[in-house]
Amino acid sequence: MWAREAERGETEGRKERPVAVGVRMPRPDGDLVLFFPITTKQPDVSCFAVEVPLIEKRRAGLDADRRLWIIFDEFNTDIVGNSFYLEPEPPIGRFSKAFFLPLLREFIGRRKSATEVSRFR
Repeated sequence: MWAREAERGETEGRKERPVAVGVRMPRPDGDLVLFFPITTKQPDVSCFAVEVPLIEKRRAGLDADRRLWIIFDEFNTDIVGNSFYLEPEPPIGRFSKAFFLPLLREFIGRRKSATEVSRFR
């Protein structure tokens, strides 16, 4: 769910979309997971977003013929095992560590300016 939708009081995402699982943190009440949206709409230049290279789209099982961006200035959080939104399906693929880890490090440095949408309220 986009932050602008949550701000309007919406509780469900308008469509299913692929996401990048950025961080999974163990907790006694269930692991906290951060999800970054993947979109086909080119983000504004002020947005912290990265276009997914062709090889990474293939690794992640995404549509290689479409331009895709991972958005890092807003993210969703949820609790594994207590979620109404997570579906128990296997991942469709994964990004390489060489591509994704530097982006996560950059996100950590900017996290305070990112918008969180909690899915476990």
